[in-house]
Amino acid sequence: MKSLIAIPARYASTRYPGKPLVTLRGPDGEKTLIRRSWEAAMQVAGIDRVVVATDDTRIADHASAFGAEVVMTSSDARNGTERCAEVAARLPGYDVIVNLQGDAPLTPAWFVEHLVQGLAKDPLADIATPVLRCDGRAVAGFLNDRRNGRVGGTTAVFGAGGRALYFSKEVIPYTGTDYAPDDPTPVFHHVGVYAYRPAALAAYPTWPIGPLETLEGLEQLRFLEQGRPVLCVEVEARGRRFWELNNPSDVPIIEAMLAGQSA
Repeated sequence: MKSLIAIPARYASTRYPGKPLVTLRGPDGEKTLIRRSWEAAMQVAGIDRVVVATDDTRIADHASAFGAEVVMTSSDARNGTERCAEVAARLPGYDVIVNLQGDAPLTPAWFVEHLVQGLAKDPLADIATPVLRCDGRAVAGFLNDRRNGRVGGTTAVFGAGGRALYFSKEVIPYTGTDYAPDDPTPVFHHVGVYAYRPAALAAYPTWPIGPLETLEGLEQLRFLEQGRPVLCVEVEARGRRFWELNNPSDVPIIEAMLAGQSA
């Protein structure tokens, strides 16, 4: 399957303006967030093309300077999926378009590889996305965040064949069980990476934003609200930790994880 990775990046982030150009210190020196995300994408096996998708000339100029291919998109895109849809329209001919978000430079390459493989094995799925089984420690952390009014992560529930039933910022399913820290649980953490078939991606911006997407603030719910099949692909962390950069307080966390990867 001919595949393309698009890395959506916008300067005008509500929570963290200018985020893609924030510098992160690692064992290989200081590099911007968008550069580290691009380098992570370049490590994915079997990908034919990697582009940075942005509507901002500052990001475009910087990405071009370190060697990335840039696709300029409009400022009308309401989320990363819509920005990827613009890329797919401008660069036709791919069987799979991957949305590797520009704020997640620690995403393991095998997560993306397994998504592409998942779509190859399931011709009826419009989109694939990774899920990680939580241990008791992770579930306790998510529940503690919710008790304190914080969103600690997105969880997913799915049925036969990995078909997604729902995604939520609440902890689902309800278990009513206290787990030991290392115990496996029936709760799955959703990782915000997506692999789309081009026809479904092209249709996505034409669909109205539904009430569930509005309430949860989760772009993938638009597929479910339209009755489109979403494939959840279970992946393994293999000892790796990963984190998205959403706020300035996330910078030292990611820098520590970068240091840990080189140990």
